[in-house]
Amino acid sequence: MIHTITHIFFDYWRSAVEVLLLSIVIYYGYLYFRGTRGAKVLTGLAIVFLTLTLISQLLNLVVISFIIRSFSVFLAVALVVIFQPELRRALAELGGHPIFSLTSEKRETVHDLAEVVAQLSAKQFGALIAIERDTSIKVYEETGVIVDAEFSSELLLTLFHPKSALHDGGVIIRNGRIAAAACIFPVSQRETLDRSLGLRHRAGLGITEESDAVAVVVSEETGAITICYRRRIERNFSHDTFRQRLGEILLHRYHEEADPEQLARETDLSPARDRAVVPHQEERHNDTLAV
Repeated sequence: MIHTITHIFFDYWRSAVEVLLLSIVIYYGYLYFRGTRGAKVLTGLAIVFLTLTLISQLLNLVVISFIIRSFSVFLAVALVVIFQPELRRALAELGGHPIFSLTSEKRETVHDLAEVVAQLSAKQFGALIAIERDTSIKVYEETGVIVDAEFSSELLLTLFHPKSALHDGGVIIRNGRIAAAACIFPVSQRETLDRSLGLRHRAGLGITEESDAVAVVVSEETGAITICYRRRIERNFSHDTFRQRLGEILLHRYHEEADPEQLARETDLSPARDRAVVPHQEERHNDTLAV
């Protein structure tokens, strides 16, 4: 009996490993594409391909079977073209993992940034700040006004003052310097996000989908602080938990997914409903990035 089991194991262990690896790839692929614009396209292609294959096999349709086999290579190339944005973001996210990251902000910069964000929150100044890491976001820097100044709390408060000409947009921080202000970031098109999230939050999430940058958002309506990191939104921070979480991310200390009851609410699938980011639509200001 034992000999038979051992024989079966050595004969089929490679098949078991293949099934396991394929299951993991399919599962995490589903999690990644879920809620994206490419998810519906992928679902439609899979339905058409499986339907044609099943019909051709059941009815022994030789021509259709030949066409399906012939176009398999072209279909693989077409999938790469169709899902180029999603694949690029997935590879960028993999390369931006803390294990492979080469960039680490100075402790003083992180401390000063946490302090100024706390002040912005207390004053309810709407803010959108992107901290560049390994992946360059210079293309978005060119959409704004070049500042190239040493980081300071006073300068950042001035930039996001509601009467400032540069308050409407995002600020990019690179190597402890304020590189640019009033920058236009890509807006996330993820369909699973709460519709109450305004453009400022969607822009903060969008920049993390296109790069490994960390985005900090301060709500103009409530003063709530949000961190966008690795395509996720974490919110409902206090000043202390925000400082701790920001340090965990930027200083490369050990960190794991935040406890939703202690630090934040993830809105990757469905956001917390106990405290909406925008209580009433009519309370928004005229700010084009108002939250």
